[in-house]
Amino acid sequence: MNKHLLILMLATCATALRAAPLVIRTPLAEARAAVAALKARGPLPAGGIVVEIPGGVYPLDTTIALTAADGGTAESPVVWRASGGTRVILTGGLAVADWKPVTDPVIAARLHPVSRAHILAANLRATGLTDFGQIEQRGNPGLELFFAGRRMQLARYPNAGWLLTAGVPQTGPRRFHEGLDRERRFDGVPAGRHYGRIAYAEDRPATWAARDDIYVHGYWTWDWSDSFQRIQSIDSTKSEITLAEPHHHYGYAPRQRYCFLNVLEELDQPGEWYLDRRAGMIYFYPPSPIGPDSIVVSVLSRPLVTLDSVGYFALEGFGFEHSRGSGLVITGGEYCRIAGSVFRNLGGEAMVIEGGRYHQVVSCDFHELANGAIRVAGGDRLTLEPSRHEILNNHIRDYGQWLRTAQYGVMIDGVGQRLAHNLIHDAPFEGIYLRGNDHLIEFNEVYRVCTETGDAGAFHTGRDYTWQGNVIRYNYWHHLDGPGGHDVTAVYLDDFSSGFEVHGNIFYRAGRGIRLGGGRDNTIANNLFIECAPAIAPDARGLSWAAYFFDGRNPWLADRFREVNGDQPPYVTRYPKLKTILQDEPAVPKGNVIRNNLSWGSGRWCDASDFYAFDFHRIMGMKDNGIADVGFMRRRPPPDTVIPAANLVLRGQRRFWLTFTREADTQREFAGNVLATEAPGTFDPRTLRFTRTPGSPFSTIEFETIPIGRIGLQRDPWRPTVPERLKPDSTAPMVPAAN
Repeated sequence: MNKHLLILMLATCATALRAAPLVIRTPLAEARAAVAALKARGPLPAGGIVVEIPGGVYPLDTTIALTAADGGTAESPVVWRASGGTRVILTGGLAVADWKPVTDPVIAARLHPVSRAHILAANLRATGLTDFGQIEQRGNPGLELFFAGRRMQLARYPNAGWLLTAGVPQTGPRRFHEGLDRERRFDGVPAGRHYGRIAYAEDRPATWAARDDIYVHGYWTWDWSDSFQRIQSIDSTKSEITLAEPHHHYGYAPRQRYCFLNVLEELDQPGEWYLDRRAGMIYFYPPSPIGPDSIVVSVLSRPLVTLDSVGYFALEGFGFEHSRGSGLVITGGEYCRIAGSVFRNLGGEAMVIEGGRYHQVVSCDFHELANGAIRVAGGDRLTLEPSRHEILNNHIRDYGQWLRTAQYGVMIDGVGQRLAHNLIHDAPFEGIYLRGNDHLIEFNEVYRVCTETGDAGAFHTGRDYTWQGNVIRYNYWHHLDGPGGHDVTAVYLDDFSSGFEVHGNIFYRAGRGIRLGGGRDNTIANNLFIECAPAIAPDARGLSWAAYFFDGRNPWLADRFREVNGDQPPYVTRYPKLKTILQDEPAVPKGNVIRNNLSWGSGRWCDASDFYAFDFHRIMGMKDNGIADVGFMRRRPPPDTVIPAANLVLRGQRRFWLTFTREADTQREFAGNVLATEAPGTFDPRTLRFTRTPGSPFSTIEFETIPIGRIGLQRDPWRPTVPERLKPDSTAPMVPAAN
């Protein structure tokens, strides 16, 4: 067993070792009253209380709102536990059983002839349900339909893949967005500029009834930001769509991905459904025969459970399903533990921790989620006092199924969170996003994320000089590739991220391994890069396209610095280099150290964007690395440079000047590193074992052994088995999480 998990178990069960807890067996509805009755008699028993609740499905029409009165003490914690290895499933959904064939001739005439006979209808108002929620622009989906435990698809055109906006008309009574002049699109218009309309190229919209509540979902300007927009009208003669306000905050651009949603005429394949909010009717094309409880719609719009200022309390063996909002929200409090539980089929962020200290999420499964899995915040950024929340040993997959961007496997914020031993995979956007200070990201495995988005990272952070003291170590990043522009990065230290340590990680087929986005004082050491493209990508954006952060146009970095008094204690005590960072050429990426890394098997070792803007050789501190990549460096030339055709590469509409084998460049740019054509050793992507080749040219490189046995999910009492690791060339999913 992993020693950190063992320490956790011993610490949280210390009172139980001194005295056995009092076990109470009671129905869920009486659990709070049972604990309150014990407290009314006097102090809680030494060793605490375990409330055992019979397993089963518990429909909720309101939140279980626990407060400080429901918690325990350090000597007498309170635990709510599913009895006998069962699961207590809390559901905010309604089983819909009264389904009938479509008999309304007007509706039937609009359905596709082939699918018409398979579609069933139900009157939701007849069940007493009148609140169907709303599709938010960037938020929750409102009412959802689930069949046999899986989220079904709102009727969509096209059924798979995406359409591309044919254009963005540049005429009209009101210009809603001026666009970004420095990034012009294919038609020469500033990116995002629009008058509230987009053009389409397809014939199908002309066949749809105009009164439908139709939405479009798309990546309207950039591949890192999507939204749902309600259609105000469709002009089939002009092939234009007028979109209802509010508009997407980045505007709209041509040749961007989008699709139509909630179109009755497109209810044409198994698993799709359509909601008529006016009539309260829902239509569904079931993928297999239905049972009495096989179809559930989400009803509860609030979290299933809240813990407000609760201390020394645990939930073990619970399930959280079918809320339109979150499954569980913890606010304040201390020493709460959520263990061995399952969060699935939820409409909001599955779990949220806001404030408090020493909370733990241990060995839980998160999957089939509309938005993100875990958001955890705590600590005091002014004093740098940590919260010490821990997210440990969780299996997180298939999230972001509705809103596709800015939804994460784990988002951490504040000061002093630890994220360890988690397995995160299969999502359209990022795995981990970080804000704040002194967080520890270790022993996690992340793969096949950012599958639908661009300029994204499996790990991502940025745009604040004062987010320092963060450590990313001993993680396995692999199988990362995405269709969006600006590529996918494993560890993305975006927009002036500074003071990070990235140590002892394994990057295997991980797209761009590490990107340094103009920041300072980062240490990249003792990492393995195998078949990445490239391993390292530093830039000096503050001296080129992002100079607006320093020339007075955008004071964002300075404002964030002043918010926390970054040039005063405790910041300058903890991070001395912050003292003069705003005066000492802040746009120059000084102090970065890249050393003792090994890289092989890719097209190149380094992409140096904005190479022309700064003294790469003096600034980067790149030494003692073992490099066996085919190419050494790819450099972006100064603007308006005339590049020989032989050296011109076009990728994502950005041009690069390639430098691979010129001996003078190689000696200058890579002096102090070991260059060779043979690999420094062998790597097994199943076991993560790296075996160095004796006597290779890289034998002089000092390389610390990576503790591979501690990476990823670990067995513990709540997780007795772990899934088999992904095969090197497999596209198959991991073994599903337990339900």
